[in-house]
Amino acid sequence: MAGAEAAWQAAEMGVPVVIHEMRPKVSTFAHRTGSLAEMVCSNSFRSDDDERNAVGLLHWEMGAAGGIIMETARAHRLPAGGALAVDRDPFAESVTARIMAHPLISVSYEEITVLPADGYWIVATGPLTSGALAESIRTETGADALAFFDAIAPIVYAESIDMSVAWLQSRYDKGETVEEQQAYINCPMTKAEYEAFIDALLAAEKTEFHAGETAGYFDGCLPIEVMAERGRETLRFGPMKPVGLTNAHAPQIKPYAVVQLRRDNKLGTLYNIVGFQTKMKYGAQTTVLKMIPGLQDASFARLGGIHRNTFINSPTLLDDQMRLRSRPNIRFAGQITGVEGYVESAAMGLLAGRMAAAEIMGRSLPPPPHETAMGSLIHHITGGAEAKTFQPMNVNFGLFPPIEAKGGRRGRKDRYKAYTDRAKSAFNQWLAGQ
Repeated sequence: MAGAEAAWQAAEMGVPVVIHEMRPKVSTFAHRTGSLAEMVCSNSFRSDDDERNAVGLLHWEMGAAGGIIMETARAHRLPAGGALAVDRDPFAESVTARIMAHPLISVSYEEITVLPADGYWIVATGPLTSGALAESIRTETGADALAFFDAIAPIVYAESIDMSVAWLQSRYDKGETVEEQQAYINCPMTKAEYEAFIDALLAAEKTEFHAGETAGYFDGCLPIEVMAERGRETLRFGPMKPVGLTNAHAPQIKPYAVVQLRRDNKLGTLYNIVGFQTKMKYGAQTTVLKMIPGLQDASFARLGGIHRNTFINSPTLLDDQMRLRSRPNIRFAGQITGVEGYVESAAMGLLAGRMAAAEIMGRSLPPPPHETAMGSLIHHITGGAEAKTFQPMNVNFGLFPPIEAKGGRRGRKDRYKAYTDRAKSAFNQWLAGQ
């Protein structure tokens, strides 16, 4: 995501770009193709509400800046209530085709194993940086790369879901069309079914870590079994919450818990289990997941998995131009900088591409104002965060300068609207000044 967006932005500013991509010659645990911008986990860019949601605001800013990721996502969107979900393979193929067709972009398919000494470079290797390059980064920075573990949710064939048990509905019926209001498949659970599911989940055989590895997780992508270990009710107040949903087969009965599945492709033949990232071994997954009412005969297009995810301590290593302080010809972008999520990663690629192109053209491009979503993220990773406890972060209004209430305390919705109004004005001014 970050590399494709960085290349696009620099090329659109008139600077020739070479993308160095090791896939498909060198693959990873999570990737299936050689396409640029392949989505390896969820197919969702999360909330598209640009008036009261920080990630929706980031969508808006990327669109205003001519971002290829957001423009292509909208061209391949799937019904998902208030979220921006996409048909993952056509999305990645479209990004790749547009990149390849750009007259100022070329792609070289080989693995880069050391940080280059000369020229202008952007390292956007994402969460699965190859071992050789990661070691080169460690050598240069004089510190070990931080690491945590990221989990992937299973994907189910739609035809194998029992719709006499499950039903179509978005939470709170969100969406302007009937299709959007029915973008999710819901599987209800009684209290007894939920308790049995939790017991099986806790007892299931899990993937073990290698010697010396410490299991640190990003809180926004916890495996379901880790959530269950924090308390038996944790899942019921998290991804399995039953609020805002009415069982079409038994409207008078309130489910004790609900498992949601979101459409994963345009054909509607694949659905991913929302929030069900897991480190269960494959055999255990099929047994435990088939305990979910409606999934008793489920067939899986992909089972869940877990992989190592590395990122650098950006507050100590990068300047506000996203350059490595010790090697200012090298910028970092994307998830390796310590932002979390597709949108945040692509947004940092957008900034790195623009900043690198501006420098090559002999001028400096200041970061977006702190009041903007992009500005809040770059501020966080290049000095706003506490270096000793630095962890991956999604965009959120807690990263923005506070809004002062006028005439009394604001309600949450009004306060969030004030954040987005202020951000849009500041971002437009930043764009106009380039």
